Amino acid sequence: MQLSTLQLVSVWILPVLFAITLHEVAHARAAFYFGDNSSTLVERLSLNPFKHIELLGTILIPLIMILVIGFAIGWAKPVLIDVRRLRNPEKNLPWIALAGPMSNFVMAIIWALLLRLIFEFQINSFVGTFLVYMSIAGVLINSILMVFNLLPIPPLDGSKVIMPLLPKSLARIYVKLSPYGFYLIIALMLLGLLGIILNPLINNILTLLIKLSGFPPSVFTGFIQSLN
Repeated sequence: MQLSTLQLVSVWILPVLFAITLHEVAHARAAFYFGDNSSTLVERLSLNPFKHIELLGTILIPLIMILVIGFAIGWAKPVLIDVRRLRNPEKNLPWIALAGPMSNFVMAIIWALLLRLIFEFQINSFVGTFLVYMSIAGVLINSILMVFNLLPIPPLDGSKVIMPLLPKSLARIYVKLSPYGFYLIIALMLLGLLGIILNPLINNILTLLIKLSGFPPSVFTGFIQSLN
């Protein structure tokens, strides 16, 4: 079934909003747990999405992507971590970085479990169909965001996981790559290498989540084809 523009927006809006805002909330919660309470000063521990929304990354770019390619990805305002407040920065920072991608993994599982409920109760109404599409979108966006953010390219979360493990001299060089990380990602995308790196991991995760959902893979494939 080919989705209209309005249907695409309505299907993607909640999964994208939850995926990118709860990702940042998870970082803030982890930092607070390890002693950095600075996120409370700017209300970043709140589940209110308006505390995390960034006009460009949360609204404009996802909306443009939906209208142009039928698929959306974006970001929220990053959580600033004050390492001076952490009890043990070298040990704490990797866990704080992992909290975001792991929140996406948990959300992907939750969307898959919603699909399981729809499958078990055989909800075939218009609402059921809408929830199926929205849940598949939730599984997709969270799986992609988790794997993408674990890339060891500064300033993505994956770089913050491995940075404390590097010798200090190498870590200083590594962190200086942060301003160029976005350009490196764009270059990998244009060269077709980003998909080669990400797709095997994403596909493995999706295989597990599709089994959990109870739906046949053809339902997911049909949804993806409807985006084209």
